[in-house]
Order: sequence, then C-alpha cells, then structure tokens
Amino acid sequence: MRLLIVEDEKRLALSLAKGLTAEGYAVDVVHDGREGLYRASEGSYDLVILDIMLPGMNGYRVCAALRAAGHEVPILMLTAKDGEYDEAEGLDTGADDYLTKPFSYVVLVARVKALLRRGGQGAGASPVHVHGDLKVDTAARRVFLGEAEVTLTTKEFAVLEQLVTRAGEVVSKAGILEHVWDFAYEGDPNIVEVYISTLRRKLRPGLIRTVRGAGYRLEKER
Repeated sequence: MRLLIVEDEKRLALSLAKGLTAEGYAVDVVHDGREGLYRASEGSYDLVILDIMLPGMNGYRVCAALRAAGHEVPILMLTAKDGEYDEAEGLDTGADDYLTKPFSYVVLVARVKALLRRGGQGAGASPVHVHGDLKVDTAARRVFLGEAEVTLTTKEFAVLEQLVTRAGEVVSKAGILEHVWDFAYEGDPNIVEVYISTLRRKLRPGLIRTVRGAGYRLEKER
C-alpha cells in the first residue's frame, strides 16, 4: 500500500514516514498544501494523511478539491486544533477520519489500517485472503502455504499483497513499483522481477505467472 503524508512539521512527517515504512507501506512526504494536492491528484495512493494547517493551501481546501475532482482516496486529517467545529468542518469537506495532535502513534497506525481495510475491501471485509492453499493475512502480515508459515521481508510481503488482493488479475510491473516503492526511488525498475523471483522460491514457482508484456498474475496451480 502506498501512502502520502502532507505535513509541514518536518520532524513529525519524517518520523511518521519512518514508522509507516517499517510497517510495510511505501510512503511519500510533502510539506506544502498545493504540492500535496498535486501529488494526491496525480499519484496512485491508497491513503492520504493530511494536516490542516499547511502553507500554500490548508488541509480543508486540499480535501475539498480532491473530493470535487472525484478522488475517493481515504483521507485521515491531522490537526493541532480541537473542538467539534473543526472536526465537523474536516469531515464535511470529505475526510474519512480525524486525529487531534498530540496523538499516539499506535492509534494512528490503527486508524490507517482501518481506513485501508474500509476503502480497499469494503466495511467488515476480512483482511485474510485465501487462494488455494495460500493464505495471506494483511492485518497480521502473516503468510501460510498449507500448514507452514512462510517468512517474508517487508518488501516481499508488500509485493505479494499487490498480487493476492487482485488474484486472477494481471498486475503490471509499473503498478507494483508505484504501490510498493515511494517516489524517491530512482533505482532499476527490474527490482520487481527480483522480488517476484524470491517469492517464487519461497512459495512455489508456478504460483506467480509472468504474462509477457503485461505483468504478473497470481493463480492456482493445476
């Protein structure tokens, strides 16, 4: 999953990015409202963490502009303010949740996970994906093949997550790269092939099929 943090307090933004990256997310950070609106409009994000008090354009306006343009990405708003009016205004512009500073990092992660489940799978949907004898629990970040648990690195899990949540569909290399690596990544795009190869070795060679010129598909073996 790829997240965008729009927060002008640089130490806070970088701290959140570091923590969320360790949780397995690809995280981009910008410190200006207009830049945040541009990134959120042009990028393919699964969630936006949006501060209200921002230079250039405040979070209310960024949120309203995204919703007016038809973007349905989940938005978690952050603010140092408190009070029912601020919360009502934030939710009225189209935000999905609201967190007042100072907040617990554990609470923020829980809110992020809840919004991602709600936005990507529908309210109440199970975070456990079963595909043949492969079971992937995206909440607990655990993978089982039959009865055996398979240990994956953070990036390996993130790549597999892109495939298992769209099992049976072709997922392009560019799509995987966009969701698993942040916009600061300037390395070889063939890094995706390296991770696919590793997943095949740890799981089974026939589980992930290469669709030439299109991408990869997770499929049941015959």
